[in-house]
Amino acid sequence: MAEVIKMPRMSDTMTEGVIVEWHKKVGDKVKPGDSLADVETDKATMELESYNEGTLLYIGVEKGKSVKVDEVIAVIGKEGEDYKAALSNAGSAPAAENKEASAPTSTAAPSNNAPVVTAEQLGVTVIRMPLLSDTMTEGKIVKWNKKVGDKVKSDDSLADVETDKATMEVVGYTEGTLLYIGTPEGEAAQVNAVIAIVGKAGTDVSGLVASHDNPQAAPSTGSKAENEKAASPAAASQAAPAVTAADDNGRIKASPLAKKIAEEKGIDLKQVQGTGDGGRIIKRDIDSYTPAAAAAATPASAGATVAAFTAIPGTEGYTDVSLSQMRKAIARRLSESKYNAPHFYLTMEIVMDNAMVARAKMNEISPVKISFNDMVVKAAAMALKQHPAVNSSWINESIRMWHHIHIGIAVAIEDGLIVPVVRFADQKSLSQIAAESKELSGRARNKKLQPNEFSGNTFTISNLGMMDIDEFTAIINPPDSAIMAVGRIKETVVKKGDGFGVSNIMKITLSCDHRSVDGAVGAAFLQTFKKYLENPVTMLV
Repeated sequence: MAEVIKMPRMSDTMTEGVIVEWHKKVGDKVKPGDSLADVETDKATMELESYNEGTLLYIGVEKGKSVKVDEVIAVIGKEGEDYKAALSNAGSAPAAENKEASAPTSTAAPSNNAPVVTAEQLGVTVIRMPLLSDTMTEGKIVKWNKKVGDKVKSDDSLADVETDKATMEVVGYTEGTLLYIGTPEGEAAQVNAVIAIVGKAGTDVSGLVASHDNPQAAPSTGSKAENEKAASPAAASQAAPAVTAADDNGRIKASPLAKKIAEEKGIDLKQVQGTGDGGRIIKRDIDSYTPAAAAAATPASAGATVAAFTAIPGTEGYTDVSLSQMRKAIARRLSESKYNAPHFYLTMEIVMDNAMVARAKMNEISPVKISFNDMVVKAAAMALKQHPAVNSSWINESIRMWHHIHIGIAVAIEDGLIVPVVRFADQKSLSQIAAESKELSGRARNKKLQPNEFSGNTFTISNLGMMDIDEFTAIINPPDSAIMAVGRIKETVVKKGDGFGVSNIMKITLSCDHRSVDGAVGAAFLQTFKKYLENPVTMLV
């Protein structure tokens, strides 16, 4: 019986996906694990794998088109089988009946007034600033990888864009000539703003640019001066290296996702054996790749700058530092949090003597080194399980009680602060939390986190104890209702019996959103947290 393939939900915020490329055509044999298509979601470009075996009988969405989650995109069944009954049961009509609906459309949204000219009339594709993270409002063009007049292939990287979370690539998913660049390097564009136009060489797009409400630069005509301006020395010096193998055009055959992961890991695609159709390199090939020789030395992280200021005695001066997208996002979101959420603070002292002994013993057998912060994460997760009111968010005049516990761990990086997330922390052992935290923190500092790794937190921990800070208060990280600020472990003289002794004391401060968490609720949560941390064996049962 024919099986209907629907657009899956590939991220928690995904509502639709764009078919970037079909890797099978109607009539092709399909096996479980085969890559059917590359799908662009709101977070990343991912491979859609088949879980069925048979023949691809029907494709319902053309390359470059978007489709809502749970809508039919394909049918797999026996060769020659009538698939229309399966489509009817799924509430979809055959492709032939939807021919008009699947006609090529532009990515450009028309203005309120009738446009002077449309992308359809010119046969061009409008490239807009994509939404690359759930909190992104604008993206800064770090580098254009193409200049006006360059030929563009569907999987070419057009530009590197700095968002509020990371620096990511913008792929055009279309072929032609780059006719227009709307946002110069170093400048920012709002999400969905026109940043480029791709089409047939020689096409005049000035009317199209004028018809869009786009505050960017005037359209490029492809003149020598404008081409030189669009193609900065940095872009030219960092052009993609030439490849020696693969398809008829001399390009290595690899999915966009595989290329992205390979670049992040510093893997040369020429050294990878593809297992996809026709030797195409796919995600699993990169994940399973083991280099034959030691990896080359890691280059300095991109975008790192060192500013040296020489003060001349007796002179005044200053330097204005432009804001990164991450710093802008931190300023915006934490300002909103501070002024919209009525904060209150609860401080408690934790006696860490037992925790220090337990940690030393656990690290004798643990496969990874367990830190005090890992113990804090575990204790907080278990306490949240008993006090779900703290594991909540204030959303649209209602309180959302989360059924899962995802702990965000604030990590300081060069550009500011990012919060990688340990998911289902209450269900993980201390050694699992330690391994995951170490991996996420390293990827955060190298700007290699994927969107799903820094979103979805339900509670956040900020620890400055390793920097000798005794105690501090933290601003709530939206959409959480609370954040825990952790200070250092400090030897303190305390009364013991009839005399005095030394104990190791750690101060923690819980910042709470009073709209969703009351003082007594926050205090009860801290009492439970204290019991776990002062008697760590209770976290192991």
